Amino acid sequence: MQKYVIALYIRLSLEDYKYDSMSIENQHLALNEFVSSMPESANAEVLEFIDNGYSGTNFERPKVQELIEMVRANKIDCIIVKDFSRFGRNSIETGYFIERVFPLFHTRFISINDDFDSDQHKGDTGGMDVAFKYLISEYYSRDMSIKTKSAKYAKMQRGEYQSKVCPYGYRKSADGRMEPNPETAAVVQLIFQLAATGIGAAAVTRELFKQGIPTPGEYKAAHGQQYHDVSRSRGRWSSSTVLRILEDERYIGSYVIGRRAVIEVGSTRSRKKDRDKWFIIPDHHPAIVDKELFEKVQAVQRRFSLPTKKTREYPLKGKVYCGCCDHALSRIAQKRPFYMCRHSTADVNSRCRDVRADVAGLEEAVLLTLKKQLEILLPVHKDGTIHLEATAAKCSEYEKQLEALKDQKQALFERYLLGQIELDTYKSEKAVYDAEILKVKNAYAAVTAQAKLKREEQARQSSRQEIAHSIAEADVLTSELTDLLIEKVYVFPDNRIEIVYKVHDLFE
Repeated sequence: MQKYVIALYIRLSLEDYKYDSMSIENQHLALNEFVSSMPESANAEVLEFIDNGYSGTNFERPKVQELIEMVRANKIDCIIVKDFSRFGRNSIETGYFIERVFPLFHTRFISINDDFDSDQHKGDTGGMDVAFKYLISEYYSRDMSIKTKSAKYAKMQRGEYQSKVCPYGYRKSADGRMEPNPETAAVVQLIFQLAATGIGAAAVTRELFKQGIPTPGEYKAAHGQQYHDVSRSRGRWSSSTVLRILEDERYIGSYVIGRRAVIEVGSTRSRKKDRDKWFIIPDHHPAIVDKELFEKVQAVQRRFSLPTKKTREYPLKGKVYCGCCDHALSRIAQKRPFYMCRHSTADVNSRCRDVRADVAGLEEAVLLTLKKQLEILLPVHKDGTIHLEATAAKCSEYEKQLEALKDQKQALFERYLLGQIELDTYKSEKAVYDAEILKVKNAYAAVTAQAKLKREEQARQSSRQEIAHSIAEADVLTSELTDLLIEKVYVFPDNRIEIVYKVHDLFE
């Protein structure tokens, strides 16, 4: 006998840590106590899904995504939560899953504190009471977001708020405020002094490498702050890092905050705000660079900017990488344009200095490689058609059976209302119809799923044939082909190339 699978879902956000009743332990106890009282628990497998530290305003949570995938695979019979807000605080998305998705896969949903059991609401959505609970959860989240943001902005205006991470050149003092870091502040001053002489950012990076100064990432990693992989740096600064330092007003003692705004509650997407909406706090902390030097550098660096520069479009834009260091290659626009690894310019002994590729030659080589791959691995068959007629006929037959069974069940109910049959007879015959309807529904779902798989496979075959035809007919490499097929093209010092394909199953 197949086990009845019960999923316990627990969520704890950062705000919930303030309340003991919301702790993971308390939710765990409440859910398991409820399960033990269920008749189904005697033959049940209980799974637990915990999202610790995640907001309920969206469903971008690892464990809830895993749970939903198991529901779609028909591996979950029942989901239990402490209350609606644990599952989600977005009324539309939460309602969609509870009212649309779970019933489709015959998955029961129980919210203990809300006294909600989907088995008791078959055919309806739980009424206005449930709808209001969805909305209360969502508006609570929005209210908390607004209050938190207001408190943060008030601190900004008083000059009290600052981020936990200091910019390069600073460190936290004993009282938690920013103070110059003697080791790195000197590097920041050197960068400004070099830039003030009129040299560009690339020349500054070469001087920093020559002096053996670690990059900001390497310095942090050496002091136990491993934020990202710095194995590729090897002391080579990037021009973009230098430019960010040169335009950062925090080095003259001003603190700038609130430059970006989150687009909506629960979202990680943000947009840059207009400068007049920023919070700029002068004399917030000790300066590393005086204002006169800072302004001089801004004037010098503006000469290197090209505000009216047109964006160039070419087939391999953003896709060509160095096979030695995995950094993007720069396209040098000359009479005969070529790619080179700018990351190596500071290091005369780097293998990357030999990475150089003629643009036209590289595009021709990539197109030729695509054509060869298709000849070997993607033959276009004469008959790639998948026949769906039989499946469609089965679906139609099951639909007719369901309609007939529902009509018979309705007629049975009418006979009971007219007093033609007794209650016991009605119940026993209704149970037979319900069992038969469920059987036909399951068979219909299986055939529908099979038809979907066949349609997807037919679409894949059709897509493959279209791609093969496009490549076979192409005389030159186009942006459309590279955007569709290619993730990266690696160039090596011996002129060898490797292509990482975007469509992973295309050449299988």
